[in-house]
Amino acid sequence: MGLFTKKNKVDRSVKSFLVGLLNNNCSDVKSLIEGDRGDQRINLSIVVALIPLENDQPNTDQAHTVVTRDFSSSGVSIILEKPVGFDLAILAFRFDGMMKYFKAEARHLNPMGGGFYSLGFQLLEETYPGDYPALESIHF
Repeated sequence: MGLFTKKNKVDRSVKSFLVGLLNNNCSDVKSLIEGDRGDQRINLSIVVALIPLENDQPNTDQAHTVVTRDFSSSGVSIILEKPVGFDLAILAFRFDGMMKYFKAEARHLNPMGGGFYSLGFQLLEETYPGDYPALESIHF
């Protein structure tokens, strides 16, 4: 039985909370409040590796896994536990049993509450371990 059907025996306060939470965090509703974005977002949470670029070289000592928040046709937003201070990174995705690497430019950093931040990246280009041999060590 669906959450929002009349026969559902969920307490009214639970339904009210969930509807409010969904309305405040749904990208479709946000676009009505904030105005249209240049590109639609697709909510999708997957694990990716974040590797900061310093002097155009990956800093694998600072690499760590993060969870995505949403995707557009040219970028991705990730969730962080603390704000970061770099402009370029490589994002590593596991896709079809292989690792795929993309150079990305940080575009916006927004607090989400509870100590979490959303960091939006524009994906610039696919890159390869041949370009950056240090990427060979990045697997998850």
